[in-house]
Amino acid sequence: MRIALAQFTAESTRQDSVEKAFGMMEQAAQDGADVICFPEMAFDVFFPQFRADRQYFALAEPIPGPLVEQFQAKARALGLVTVINLFERAAPGEYYDCSPVIDADGRLLGKSRMMHIAELPRYNEKYYYWEGNTGYPVSLTRAGRIGIAICYDRHYPEHVRALALQGAQVMLVPTATSLPELGAIWELEMQAAAVANQMFIGVANRIGREGDLTFFGSSFAVNPKGEVIGRASNDREEILCVDCDLRLIEEMRQRLPFLRDRRPETYGMLCEGKSLSR
Repeated sequence: MRIALAQFTAESTRQDSVEKAFGMMEQAAQDGADVICFPEMAFDVFFPQFRADRQYFALAEPIPGPLVEQFQAKARALGLVTVINLFERAAPGEYYDCSPVIDADGRLLGKSRMMHIAELPRYNEKYYYWEGNTGYPVSLTRAGRIGIAICYDRHYPEHVRALALQGAQVMLVPTATSLPELGAIWELEMQAAAVANQMFIGVANRIGREGDLTFFGSSFAVNPKGEVIGRASNDREEILCVDCDLRLIEEMRQRLPFLRDRRPETYGMLCEGKSLSR
């Protein structure tokens, strides 16, 4: 599987962003990519940096809807599995940060709503997003089995493990990361997750200055050995193409059978609630 991670800056209008994204899809297809993944909220301003501003609800639309349908048509034309991210309007007053998965024939295979919602400086997401309710789906695409962890989701090992147990070969992470505190663990965290779950992980980040945020790019991919197998720059838009030899998953699971040796019957305390005190 050859994955393309589109390191992206939103344009001033959504349609300009979409046209640029289509150009990236064309380039990825020319470069032999099977799959392309765009960053979180790639085609609009990253509005969660603005606290409790109702005007941004106007950006939301249903799935399927006009934006997704444009990408379905383009994915079909190029034969390219496509993962995007957008602000989903599910019902009046019900909104999600959501990644649809579009197969190479343009079919909408499913969607993953962000399960873990951040509330951090300049990431005021709890005002805009409901907590996801799709669980941890894995899509069987023409290229292979793909799971999604949207931005903040990647920090939760339970999320990654749930995808692994459902057969994900590759976990894609659309993100909008700027916090300097995360720079020190940017690759390390996903290297550990890739080793623990023996899968490939690709992280697609936004790039550039936007309002009070500077997205630092540095999109990357990791193999089941925990090796970084591709890195993008920290200062420009680009497409990072990485080859994932899916045979390595079985090889590593034979050598180090971490999933076989789990003891789920002993892990009940992990589901007993949020309290850290006893």
